[in-house]
Amino acid sequence: MKRILITGGAGFIGSHLAEHLLKKNNKITIIDNFSTGSLSNILEIKNKVEIIRADVSKIGTWGRSFKNKDIIFHLAALSDIVPSVENPNDYFNSNVIGTFNVLEMTRKYKIKKIIYAASSSCYGIPRKYPTNEQAEISPQYPYALTKNLGEQLVIHWNRIYKIPAISLRLFNVYGPRVKNSNNYGAMFGIFMAQKLANKPLTVVGDGTQTRDFTYVTDVCKAFEAVAQNKNCIGQIYNVGSGKTTSINKIVSFLDGKKIFIPKRPGEPKSTFADISKIKKETNWSPKINIKQGVGLMLKNIFIWKNAPIWNFRSIKKETKSWFKFLK
Repeated sequence: MKRILITGGAGFIGSHLAEHLLKKNNKITIIDNFSTGSLSNILEIKNKVEIIRADVSKIGTWGRSFKNKDIIFHLAALSDIVPSVENPNDYFNSNVIGTFNVLEMTRKYKIKKIIYAASSSCYGIPRKYPTNEQAEISPQYPYALTKNLGEQLVIHWNRIYKIPAISLRLFNVYGPRVKNSNNYGAMFGIFMAQKLANKPLTVVGDGTQTRDFTYVTDVCKAFEAVAQNKNCIGQIYNVGSGKTTSINKIVSFLDGKKIFIPKRPGEPKSTFADISKIKKETNWSPKINIKQGVGLMLKNIFIWKNAPIWNFRSIKKETKSWFKFLK
């Protein structure tokens, strides 16, 4: 059993990672400020994990929770494109200062390993597909820049302070609980909400652009794979499906009508991960193809649509009993 701390553990990916690692009989602590994470994401595991409500971008007593931990998974971040352009200060504080603070706590408490959730958006508009880890770094908007600055801190702290760190560049992650926001992984959240409401699916641009959609459980297994491999220390890995699918194809899978909205500036025509490095060095490989993944999401929204509505008043009332509030 490992003692694991997940920052951003109430978010989309973080909550799935917590569930996955609990199944392996690990002891889990979640830190989240719940600015973008959700109580509903962790309702099913709330009695099995320690939950600390705190903001890692601000110095505080939350750092004490790092004591005696074996592994840190750092996923706490702001992740939307358009808001990052409108509020770059928030993104710098969350994604850069927050990462700096987490690294310093990792260093102070001599944590055995830290794995950082980086973003494939660091490649900007790649010159070559599939794109490998040696491709030029060319962020096109503040979100991408701040996530890459966080990665640079992680790798620098590994080199200078010998912190055992690893960075995973995630490609367009999707799956149940993905939020409705302005990036292509979250596009599924928007599409599913529109499908439930019997509204047309809003397609950015002409829909011919392609993305390397990566199912969230495959991402969780990638985190686990590098955490278990001592040879991964100091390395950067792409985590994707290794395939690419057009937005129009996704719409056809969902059997939905579509309307087109203007393309956003600075977005690539395609994302397509070269995942040969992580496959070779960890034996990890993605298992869920895009058709299977869409099917799982459709099954999930069918269950959600027909399930009783959660009583969020009772959730709010319970909050103080299962949170630790740390500043």
